[in-house]
Amino acid sequence: MKVILARLGLLAALLALWELVVATRNPLLYVPPSRAFRATLGILSLETYPTFPEHLWVTVWEILLAYALAVAGGVGLGFVLGARRLVGAVWGPILSALYAVPSVVWYPSLMLFFGLGPASKVAFGVLLGFFPIVLAVLAGIRQANPHFLAVARSMGARPATLFWKVLLPGMSGTLVSGLRAGLSLTVVGVIVGEVLGSRAGLGSLLNHAYGLLRTPEYVGLVFIAVTIVLAVDGFAALVEGRAKRWSG
Repeated sequence: MKVILARLGLLAALLALWELVVATRNPLLYVPPSRAFRATLGILSLETYPTFPEHLWVTVWEILLAYALAVAGGVGLGFVLGARRLVGAVWGPILSALYAVPSVVWYPSLMLFFGLGPASKVAFGVLLGFFPIVLAVLAGIRQANPHFLAVARSMGARPATLFWKVLLPGMSGTLVSGLRAGLSLTVVGVIVGEVLGSRAGLGSLLNHAYGLLRTPEYVGLVFIAVTIVLAVDGFAALVEGRAKRWSG
């Protein structure tokens, strides 16, 4: 409770400082939080952007599709690489190096290949979400007890049985941490992809407000995007905590 109160107090202090600092600045460029909150309410009430629900839905389904593909690819490839230590030892450093490359450098190629439609945003979200998931699966499999694996194999356990009955319980903490990181990065990737170039979605509204110098609406849309990211990460944190308690 004290931590929550401290966070709320810090937030209130920052908002008050923000209000005071921008009070004497150019209102076209500097927006106080009071105006930004009113603009946010105008967006949510569909006064400013009557098509806001349609744009929000485009972003949501792009996130869901991108995350599903990132999970499927990351878990599948991670299991394949982790099941064979030599293959994992070869490809692990390569994946880590690719993960370290700034992801935004890939987006022009994705846009060129997939176009300005939703496919390039989904691909960018998959790209950002894939690497933490596959690396988490690979690390989790390496942490598995080799004696348990040997016993399961001696009893004729198939690869799927090894994964569900032996590997998954032991790697659940690492796996869920990777899934959480992948989810947050997928959300960021989709929204950033929309900002960099799109015809629909939350990012396209951000571009529209920014291009027309509608600064209050721009800040309001940023508030909404940040809220989505924080809500997704908060939900993932709850799931991660439950998974760690289960595995512990």
